Amino acid sequence: MYKFDRKEYERRMEWFCEARFGMFIHWGLYAIPARGEWVRSFEEMPLDDYMRYFRAFDPKGYDPSAWAKAAKKAGMKYIILTAKHHDGFCLFDSALTDFKSVNTPLGRDIVADFLCAARAEGLKVGLYFSLIDWSHDDFPHYGDRNHPMRNNPLCKNDKRDFNRYLDFMHGQVKELCSNYGKLDILWFDFSYDSLRGEAWRATELISMVRELQPDVIINNRLECSGEGFGSLAEGHPTPYHGDFVTPEQIIPPHGLFDPNGLPVHWESAVTMNSNWGYHAHDYNFKPASMLIRKLVECVSKNGNFLLNVGPDANGRIPDESVLILNSIGEWMSKNAESIYGCGPSGLEKPEWGRITRRGDTLYMHIFDNTIGPLPLYGLSPDEIGSMYMLSSGSEVPASTSWVHSDYPELAFAALGPNPVLPDSVDTVLKVCLQKKGDLNCSQTT
Repeated sequence: MYKFDRKEYERRMEWFCEARFGMFIHWGLYAIPARGEWVRSFEEMPLDDYMRYFRAFDPKGYDPSAWAKAAKKAGMKYIILTAKHHDGFCLFDSALTDFKSVNTPLGRDIVADFLCAARAEGLKVGLYFSLIDWSHDDFPHYGDRNHPMRNNPLCKNDKRDFNRYLDFMHGQVKELCSNYGKLDILWFDFSYDSLRGEAWRATELISMVRELQPDVIINNRLECSGEGFGSLAEGHPTPYHGDFVTPEQIIPPHGLFDPNGLPVHWESAVTMNSNWGYHAHDYNFKPASMLIRKLVECVSKNGNFLLNVGPDANGRIPDESVLILNSIGEWMSKNAESIYGCGPSGLEKPEWGRITRRGDTLYMHIFDNTIGPLPLYGLSPDEIGSMYMLSSGSEVPASTSWVHSDYPELAFAALGPNPVLPDSVDTVLKVCLQKKGDLNCSQTT
């Protein structure tokens, strides 16, 4: 009988909690029609019609090193690629199918290239793998909620053998865990309706994964999808429980906790625009300022932020995405200390922004300046050891102004007379709490 080992679990998760910020990459044949990664399903496109993109797949700008460098420059610590999405097209050299990148005009094992490039940049690496496969004859077609042929009565399931499909699917996961070196994350997607848990022969699958990749961390989507938390978060971990929860296109309103009050690790997966895969007419890009603040929000709630890019049919990250990544990277180059290895502050969320914390150091993320000195909610004057502007290292004094004399129990920071913050997106004030016998702290950690 499976017994959850909390100590071993937390050991596996250490790097993930330190990293806090990662890149998701959705890329495949769907970049050619450029209408998003669900194009086959949304348009109920027959496989024969979709195969024209397979025959045309020859991205001239494909350069996984450029992807990895963009992630590193943005301050990301890990990077995850779609080894296989729902359409069944494999970006790796699977011996179990011909529907793979090495058989396209590109003729390359994209996963092998990607892992090599990411590791060369010092990034942790992960692979996304779809549990469903619209290209496989034995996966349910007619009547399935998502399959492109769900409404085609000629595609009934009488002769389909789901166990034969599961053998195939398990075999591909085994290939990824056996042929590509150490993996840091396996990101499964996704469970729905009756297809969840043991419907995937999940105990068998994860036993195999753990044997081949003992340190890999796995998300919760063998049990659920973007909605739902999974058995570990619910307090009764199954042998195939997720190591972290995966809210999608939302940041939880609060941190996540199990029934015993223990924090649950989570990662919010978010697109830059409205689609995961490349969409030529989707210009709904979130500004870098918003994404920086959302990264901070995740960390302040003890979560990670997984930000997606969808390279185009030539293999290039869109210019809009590159500009956003560069802007985030510029901010991270000065303020990453307030992100990496940080978590909730244990203090009330201030009106002017958010707070992250590492040990006895608080990072006050100031989004909006205040009238008068900055109130440090939840802190008394005698708790403050020292304060600095994180980006410059310049000391910030505690305020002794008469204007807050009516609030003697509350500490205030004197940011100076300029009403305009040094960084209009997020000015970070580093507050070192006073420890017995130690009235100060270093300006760097």
